[in-house]
Amino acid sequence: MVHKYTLEIATSDFESTKNAVAGGADRIELCANLGEGGTTQSLGVIKKCRESFDVKLYPIIRVRGGDFYYTDEEFDCMMYDALKCKDLNCDGVVIGFLNKDGSIDVKRTSKIVEAVYPLGVTFHRAFDRCIAPFEGLEEVINAGCERILTSGQQLTAPEGVQLIADLNKVADGRIAIMPGSGVRANNVQSLAKQTHCNEFHTSLRELKHSSMDFFL
Repeated sequence: MVHKYTLEIATSDFESTKNAVAGGADRIELCANLGEGGTTQSLGVIKKCRESFDVKLYPIIRVRGGDFYYTDEEFDCMMYDALKCKDLNCDGVVIGFLNKDGSIDVKRTSKIVEAVYPLGVTFHRAFDRCIAPFEGLEEVINAGCERILTSGQQLTAPEGVQLIADLNKVADGRIAIMPGSGVRANNVQSLAKQTHCNEFHTSLRELKHSSMDFFL
């Protein structure tokens, strides 16, 4: 019997989303600026993807690259974007907030979870920069998130596989632990075997040749 895993693909625009859906993605994390770890796409792109594809759509809610400690004004912007994603009938959003000391910002995380309910909420790789991962795990669970995207606090999931496995064991089904970063077709089976996770995250980045006839 072949085990069925959930594959989430991070995409950066309409075209890459179209290709990810055609390739069999179970869920889309829609972003801009993947090189920055993902920031919020325009509402126009989110709306067009929602209208065009039936696959589960989770836009990332992040106003900038860099760290995950935000000003009140930045958080207000992200709350607005999250509520707009709810208005557009997205299936969920992807967030991540830390306090200045590297702990999980439970207050802001909970506020977004409550505001977008019944949409699902993923806590993204801000988790990989939290100071105490097992304490953070409990805080993210208590805040109401449905999954954590993590590379095990290493650059890639294969490097952080032991922590991912330990987190998944401690989570014990209370939240999904989703390995991401460096997840490829040639290592997903090994990661699944080592971590016992059922959801995996990868990204689709592509260069599209311009249709322009004229270049200066």
